[in-house]
Amino acid sequence: MDHEWWQAHVGTPSASNFGKILTPTGKPSASAKDYMYQLAGEVLTGKKTETYHNAVMQRGIEMEAEARTLYELMFDVEVQRVGLIYPDEQRKYCCSPDGIVGDYGIEIKCPLIHTHVSYLIAGKIPGTYIPQVQGSMLVTGFKRWDFMSYYPGLKPLVVEVKRDDKYCDLLATALNSFNLELEKTVEKLKGT
Repeated sequence: MDHEWWQAHVGTPSASNFGKILTPTGKPSASAKDYMYQLAGEVLTGKKTETYHNAVMQRGIEMEAEARTLYELMFDVEVQRVGLIYPDEQRKYCCSPDGIVGDYGIEIKCPLIHTHVSYLIAGKIPGTYIPQVQGSMLVTGFKRWDFMSYYPGLKPLVVEVKRDDKYCDLLATALNSFNLELEKTVEKLKGT
């Protein structure tokens, strides 16, 4: 990822971390305070927090382009690459889709083989990705998002996810509260 993309994330809740604010079942997350403190630190230092990155994660990042190409072939579409998307000019939170196809987005995961097989058996979006996918629809206003799990040599899983307005409303409320608390935290730290 380029430096500008990372800098745009500084201190801003993003869809990939919305699960740290609201759980897949719509309850407040126990991780919210730690995530808020991380973002407050980013605002104060002007630097994005280094996150854990291992060989498996790097492999997934590298395979994403392969998965995107397969998706395009499977559905005879062109997936547009985009950067950060914000819901409005206030830029209080964002998403970074793996692609946009017309009026819907796509989230691609390239997990380890045993995880991919478990996703295939379940045949639905894994619960852990619900906040990210629903959050991406909240940010973009889209009514649909495709979730894709890919592992070379195995059948891909593609699940069409519809917008859950109730969940998106809960998430919007949680994000607004989170951001208000984040602003207070930053101001408190600036004053000390």
